Amino acid sequence: MSLLGLFDRFRFPVPDARRVGFLTRTPFANRGLHGSRHVENSRAAVEAAVSHGYGVKVDVQFSLDGMAFVFADLTVDRLTETTGQVRHLSSKHLSQIKLKGTDESIPKLDEILALVAGRSPVLIELKAIEGHVSQLCVAVRHAIESYRAEAAVMSLHGEVSRWFLSHGSRITRGLMLSDRSAYAKEESSEKVQALWRARPEFLAIDINDLPSRFVQRQRKRGIPMLAWTVNSAEQQAVAADCVDQIIFEAPGW
Repeated sequence: MSLLGLFDRFRFPVPDARRVGFLTRTPFANRGLHGSRHVENSRAAVEAAVSHGYGVKVDVQFSLDGMAFVFADLTVDRLTETTGQVRHLSSKHLSQIKLKGTDESIPKLDEILALVAGRSPVLIELKAIEGHVSQLCVAVRHAIESYRAEAAVMSLHGEVSRWFLSHGSRITRGLMLSDRSAYAKEESSEKVQALWRARPEFLAIDINDLPSRFVQRQRKRGIPMLAWTVNSAEQQAVAADCVDQIIFEAPGW
């Protein structure tokens, strides 16, 4: 049975529309508008997305000393000229590392939020590592708790949403679902219960899992449904029929 199929046994609580309404207003540019001109999750990519009227979805890791950095990979190898795991490097070190082909350093989450400054909604995906969930959540909460504009957190790891429910309830929280994820491969009752305990206020669904009767039912109940990551006109057409908003990649940037 698929992960979405397993979730059919549950009824997610309907969220307060005042907390989640901003999620469906505009498409979200995944990692900013990036490509040949801008590196993903860079200040330039985020500014390009905001300037074009899109929301921004960024990825977050934590440093050795507990600071939230906007970076998708566990290691810095792919996008910089150095090596090492993000969580094994200090914030001072990470702030000195340049993104390939740019004069930009790896940005901290609070720097990205200051750059956006309420001009567009922000989606923050926590790249949680088993055994280090709370460390990442604390780092993100520290960066976002004083930000009074539209922002939300989400993760494939159900304990992230659960953590924010208990320790950061002011912050809008969501759950990402994908039948291709590592979590979907563990279809035990304990895993499903853990995801249910997340009590998310919105769901972000892998575009490859659509259409889905589960998604259709949750959407009718008033739970905001997003699709990620939309890469083509064909996928956009599917998303238009199935969800309330998309997280997309923009080729050429």
